[in-house]
Amino acid sequence: MKALVKTKAEAGLQMMEVPKPQPGHNDVLIKVKSTAICGTDIHIYNWDEWAQQHVPMPLVIGHEFVGEVVEVGQEVTGIKVGDRVAGEGHIACGFCRNCRAGRRHVCRKNESVGVTRPGCFAEYISIPAINAYPIPASIPNRIAAILDPLGNATHTALSYDLIGEDVLITGAGPVGIMAAIIARHVGARYVIITDVNAYRLELAKKIGVSVALDSNKNSLADAMKTLKMREGYDVGLEMSGNPNALREMLKYMVHNGKVALLGFLPRETQIDWNDVIMKGLYVKGIYGREMFETWYKMINMLQSGMDVSAVVTHEFGIDEYEKAFSTAISGQSGKVIMHF
Repeated sequence: MKALVKTKAEAGLQMMEVPKPQPGHNDVLIKVKSTAICGTDIHIYNWDEWAQQHVPMPLVIGHEFVGEVVEVGQEVTGIKVGDRVAGEGHIACGFCRNCRAGRRHVCRKNESVGVTRPGCFAEYISIPAINAYPIPASIPNRIAAILDPLGNATHTALSYDLIGEDVLITGAGPVGIMAAIIARHVGARYVIITDVNAYRLELAKKIGVSVALDSNKNSLADAMKTLKMREGYDVGLEMSGNPNALREMLKYMVHNGKVALLGFLPRETQIDWNDVIMKGLYVKGIYGREMFETWYKMINMLQSGMDVSAVVTHEFGIDEYEKAFSTAISGQSGKVIMHF
């Protein structure tokens, strides 16, 4: 089959023929229809320090996709040939304490599709049947292909009650913008998003945030003044991975406010701990999606009218992968889709 493979310790990927995967007794084989490029894929494409430490070679990469089940293992139930599914990219062991307690998303032996095991930038992918999530016909492929990152946004945003709250999101990348859409959908009063990327701030304005703030030009205090906020931000969603953005967020959080951290921050990140301790803040780390409650919630939100289509800004055929990656790396895009 045709696949995009990381084969060299340098920037780039190779389109090549690789063996078609053979599903095990509890697996399904999926014919991939559409995929999306993630920030993780860009790390691997660029072969940066993180990729060098985590990714074995050669490896078919990619983990955001939708496709059709074409073969099921002999012990599989609940999934059948012909089903349209997306894939949960975290493969849990099923036996550690967290897995047994129903917290599969924090399995300590997690494998990652497209990072530590073969991914979806290929004509076919095999994953455990439990990781294949059926997709309603009302959700088109271009949206079904981004359910993985939408799940990240859903897990982060719905960690706290947002109804009537003032929500600050740092980082207007695709996941940050999807988190803003979710906050608006579930009833936040104000949604403020910050970034320094003009393209993405304009995209955030299009989906209807209360304030899209260029943090190089204005402060969080300016946004509070504009919206006549008096005490601070109730809920903070950190999506940027930028230490300065986190420090500013903590500075302007209301006392007893709630913060969720999704962006990967540098190891040397420092904060003023008084902002956490003296304010009595709640801080939660987010990794992936809650399996599988997040999937249930985000699909139901889509079916109840939540619209994330504006986040998909570019679509290419898989043979145009170089152009697709160039677009994603440029920062002048939302989600970039590749169709087979």
